Amino acid sequence: MSNGEPEILMPSGERATGEFVSQPAKLLRIAAMIRELLEEVRKSSPDEAGRKRLRSIYDKALATLKEGLSEDLQKELETLTLPLESSSTESEIRLAQAQLVGWLEGLFHGIQAALWAQHAQARAQFDEMRRRGLPSGPSEGGEERREPGQYL
Repeated sequence: MSNGEPEILMPSGERATGEFVSQPAKLLRIAAMIRELLEEVRKSSPDEAGRKRLRSIYDKALATLKEGLSEDLQKELETLTLPLESSSTESEIRLAQAQLVGWLEGLFHGIQAALWAQHAQARAQFDEMRRRGLPSGPSEGGEERREPGQYL
């Protein structure tokens, strides 16, 4: 893609559209980091330098998250998050981080639901193939098994 976004190709060679995550491991690491930051902010009362650092981390985390998200998910994230200003209070930072953690957890639940649905669909297809009878595959010796058939 021309905007620097990672390109996801489907087995058919087409570009993936809709909601997808190209780097799930990266997403999980960022989510864990933000969750830990939120816990630290809850435990302490950061001074001005600490709040400045938190704003910086928050902004970098958002930018990094967007790199691994589809255009649809990037737009959704942009509508739900607002950039923190230099005068953001501790509670504003806490709320922004909690909102981001909540969105990420919702995203993870969506990914899990999609995986479960794919698994269920694959299982149903497998069961249907089994019901109809699977085509014979290679035998133990590596040769193709030949089932008795009709001859003309």
